[in-house]
Amino acid sequence: MTRKVSWGVLGAANIGIERVLPAMQRGEVSRVDAIASRSLAKAQAAAAKLGVVRAYGSYEELLADPAIEAIYNPLPNELHVPWTIRALEAGKHVLSEKPIALDAKEAQALVAARARSGKLVAEAFMVRHHPQWRRAREIARSGAIGEVRAIQSFFAYRLLDADNIRNKPLGGGALYDIGCYAILTARYVFGAEPIRVVASLDVDPKFGTDRLTSALIEFPGGRHLTFTCATQVQDYQRVTIVGEAGRVEIAVPFNALIDRPMRIAIDSGVDLVGGGVRFEEFPICDQYTLQGDAFSRAVLGEAPLEFPIEDAIANMRVIDAAFRSARSGGWEKP
Repeated sequence: MTRKVSWGVLGAANIGIERVLPAMQRGEVSRVDAIASRSLAKAQAAAAKLGVVRAYGSYEELLADPAIEAIYNPLPNELHVPWTIRALEAGKHVLSEKPIALDAKEAQALVAARARSGKLVAEAFMVRHHPQWRRAREIARSGAIGEVRAIQSFFAYRLLDADNIRNKPLGGGALYDIGCYAILTARYVFGAEPIRVVASLDVDPKFGTDRLTSALIEFPGGRHLTFTCATQVQDYQRVTIVGEAGRVEIAVPFNALIDRPMRIAIDSGVDLVGGGVRFEEFPICDQYTLQGDAFSRAVLGEAPLEFPIEDAIANMRVIDAAFRSARSGGWEKP
């Protein structure tokens, strides 16, 4: 019988209860055994909804549970680093939600915490585990569309609730919440780190968080990522990877659906009306299930941890540069 890693969850955040935890429970080597909240009633309600066996009324109680091997941390962004460090110090492996921190300096503390604990720690960017992104990167790097020169990314939703954590400082706003995906996936496809960033932010006067952010990010070799992320416009997302001899378009790049196959378009560029387009379709899957199992297999020693914490810190440096650029009005280096 396949051994499953025993997971505990810090908090009863909606992303965890609605998406991540049900997906992890369907994993081959992952099992969610405990949920903690600052409210025992809230933890018990979440546990009952998901069929989780143990509920705790404090995060400390969960970290003290000797049966729990790995922690999923979906707490508000400003709590990612403090509670990830505490979980590592309690002898747990940790998968923390993105963004890993509020800045790269804060994130750097996780390297020392990992060294002290000897445990694994990683950032939860589920998109890298979906086969549509694996295939898009393979095509981009194979030369099938020529040398890839540019990536364009758009990610937006409409959220006007002042009480929602995404609309509250310190860690709210479009760049932290969804702009990080554009940066992450461009680094993933290009296989390189940016050399400079210029960005513009529009800040909501009531919320105090960025509601519309756009950036141009230059990679080595004159390659560019351009992206827009927004929290107060129509729901929409799309990524286009453009090479010298074609392009790859991912129609649902970030919130891949779990009730139907996803597909990408590969266009040879023979005309402007899709005459050279072909599609590749991928079987139904859940990227959160794949992410949880990938981390669990690393915990079990069955596979290496593909994206260590250093990758998260590198992504954070680019986010930092975008914020600096919005203030300075000029190019900034990560």
